[in-house]
Amino acid sequence: MVVQILTVCGAGIGTSEILRVTAQRALLRLGIDAQVTATDADHVHELGEDVQVILATSEKVAGIGRTFAQVIVIDNILDLAEVEAKLADALE
Repeated sequence: MVVQILTVCGAGIGTSEILRVTAQRALLRLGIDAQVTATDADHVHELGEDVQVILATSEKVAGIGRTFAQVIVIDNILDLAEVEAKLADALE
């Protein structure tokens, strides 16, 4: 089964896109098959029905609202080790 992951920021094109790339690199290292999609906080619920994990910075978590997905706060979107460790905890 392919894991569905959203990366979230304010506009869905800057921070979330960088975080998407970092997450893809981390997932590759973990050997986890996943589809990672970048979006903004306003569109999470349109894309989020089958999403298992949402990655976001602390500033954007409140904007996500209620969800069945596991929400993971990422402190440094460029820190591959942080993203890898948090995804490993969530998915393994």
